[in-house]
Amino acid sequence: MSSFNIWTNKKLQNPTAFLIKMKKTLITVLLFSILPLAAQNKKAIYKDKNAPIETRIENLISLMTLEEKIMQMNQWTYGKNANPNNIGEKMKEVSPTIGSLLYRSTNPEYRNQVQKKAMTESRLGIPIIFGFDAIHGYRTVFPIPLAQACSWNTDLVKESCSITAKESWLSGLDWTFSPMLDVARDARWGRVSEGYGEDTYANSAFAVAAVKGYQGKSLSDKYTIAACLKHYIGYSLSEGGRDYHYSDISNQTLWETFMPPFEAGIKAGAATVMSGFNDISGVPASANYYTLTEVLKKKWKHDGFVVSDWGSVIQLVDQGVAKDIKEATLKSFMAGVEMDMVDNAYVDFLPELVADGKVPMASIDEAVRRILRVKMKLGLFENPYVDVVPEEKRYLLPEYLKVAEELAAESMVLLKNEKQTLPITSKYKSLAIIGPMVKDSVHIMGFWEGMGRPQDVETIYEGLQKEFKKKVVLNYALGCDFDGDDKSGFADALTEANKSDAVVIFLGEKANWSGENGSRSTIALPKIQEDLVAELQKSGKPIILMLSSGRPLELIRLNEMADAIVEIWQPGTTAGSAVAGILSGRRNPSGKLSITFPQTTGQIPIYYNMRESSRPKSGHYQDIPRDALYWFGHGLSYTTYDYSPIKLSATKIRKNEKLVAEVEVTNSGNATGKETVLWFIKDPFATISRPMKELKSFEKKLIKAGEKIVYRFEIDPMKDLSYVDSFGERHLETGNFFVIVNDQKVQFELID
Repeated sequence: MSSFNIWTNKKLQNPTAFLIKMKKTLITVLLFSILPLAAQNKKAIYKDKNAPIETRIENLISLMTLEEKIMQMNQWTYGKNANPNNIGEKMKEVSPTIGSLLYRSTNPEYRNQVQKKAMTESRLGIPIIFGFDAIHGYRTVFPIPLAQACSWNTDLVKESCSITAKESWLSGLDWTFSPMLDVARDARWGRVSEGYGEDTYANSAFAVAAVKGYQGKSLSDKYTIAACLKHYIGYSLSEGGRDYHYSDISNQTLWETFMPPFEAGIKAGAATVMSGFNDISGVPASANYYTLTEVLKKKWKHDGFVVSDWGSVIQLVDQGVAKDIKEATLKSFMAGVEMDMVDNAYVDFLPELVADGKVPMASIDEAVRRILRVKMKLGLFENPYVDVVPEEKRYLLPEYLKVAEELAAESMVLLKNEKQTLPITSKYKSLAIIGPMVKDSVHIMGFWEGMGRPQDVETIYEGLQKEFKKKVVLNYALGCDFDGDDKSGFADALTEANKSDAVVIFLGEKANWSGENGSRSTIALPKIQEDLVAELQKSGKPIILMLSSGRPLELIRLNEMADAIVEIWQPGTTAGSAVAGILSGRRNPSGKLSITFPQTTGQIPIYYNMRESSRPKSGHYQDIPRDALYWFGHGLSYTTYDYSPIKLSATKIRKNEKLVAEVEVTNSGNATGKETVLWFIKDPFATISRPMKELKSFEKKLIKAGEKIVYRFEIDPMKDLSYVDSFGERHLETGNFFVIVNDQKVQFELID
């Protein structure tokens, strides 16, 4: 509804005042609409691709009416229905002056038709930017981001994002709402699946990989799309893991834990940022001038734009900081949100706010300037249309599936392997293949599966059939569903287990049990799944537990029942081959946890880099073990790695000097594998207390059986030994530090 329609529906309790206000508004709007028309005699420099971008932007802004400017600051949806019979109707609904569309069709022809409408039917021919949630793939679905971080392979993650960009661009997209950089330490929060885990440095490293993968060398190149860093900021600290809730964040935590990944993404060139749903200590993320303007724009010099998350502008009313949508519009816009996603609040209320003098035209121009800058960097003014090629040349290409399988396999984490139960070799002639995940093709993709289709997924059962062929007999039984209390399938499952050499049980979560609005009060699997494992124990056969989930799980009971456990996460399109390769030993597990698995839900929050308590040996829960079940960084292999003592290039360095730490890793087993070395720093004494240890670098390398490889970590004091305070200022203090690798610790001193 427009602001004019809203006014005509008001009760005219004071007609005179209302008419004066309307007259004032009309004069203001007409003034800003007519003045640019007088400037149309100017040369349209913005159409000159050889002119500097900033010159083009200023020229275009000078030609735009207020209405045209405000329309640029809005995003509408373009529905899922790609039926050609409906395209005409849908196109009529799209204003040719709209700034952006959330595009939910896979058809580039439709997209080009809509874009043509903007280019030919609008006065100035400003192209639309088309966005979509391609979070971990478009049609080729890669593992969820939480799993990707467990690969510790930034090159593979970058490549997966590049593939996502190409499939997306060929489907009509210019922009993805990814990567998510919310450092997450509460597994009850469903969106833990969308980020890169509990560590700040890891999130920063994968942020850079994702941005470079999506955006390539230049945003104007074919097959590249704009990245969007989200959710800015502190969303993952929602109280109790309940989605959309209040986040109580100290400035120290804000700067120390949550800001660095976003800063890394901005430095990598991320074109856009998305403001979050959450209330940051009383000032919601979508109305937070400090984070959106003082930090993002002034301190970090980000020159792109901020888009609100879906509904986060109008939700300021629900959050209790705006009395109505008009005030929510004012607060969000003036805080630094340039584009309103689907709320329609900016269209409805910005003209009135400009007329009231509450929103300066300079602020409108700056918002439009940022949006146009991204569009020009994308090359949309010169190349507004995407190529139209057949689907078979767009999606699921062999090279794409190869990357997807590699990333899925490297993301899987071997949590437990008693008596070398895995891999499955000639010692097992028959396997009982049990569980609701075996033949699933929906939930195995995870939440935010993009445009992934179940019919494209290679199921785990199909992968096992292909992997083992006639070498191993596969005895399948469903056993039970994901939840409920129907145990009628237990008997068949036990029968198949009794006639097999080992039992492989595939359990896990449905896709919508994690992701947005996927909060859960317990991270344990439903009781029926645990009961199935207990039933199959009666066979006396080795139990191999394969877990598919979008979060860490409570395994305190399952851990005792299983001989081997592999967390396969939600691996995506190539699930079958990736899982089968890990089971058979064709692929050596190399994943290490990017997030801690607690003993029970009640241990949350628990993460590796907590600060020391005042009484380190006391204050723990009395009814469960003190430690996590599997800490951040845990991950086994089918081979063994021996670490030499850490070698330092010096024991004392000055603030302007660098220190080199080295460790030699030997593959002392019989299988080739990839090993990730995680380098930690511990600062035992500081003015502001430091965590028990902090990840500062990591590196993954292939090591052949019997081979030795040297890993190096060059320590830059200002980057690796300093810390930020609650104002974001960095401090470097002299004193003793420790380098920690694989439970080894060596001391050095920083001197003046």
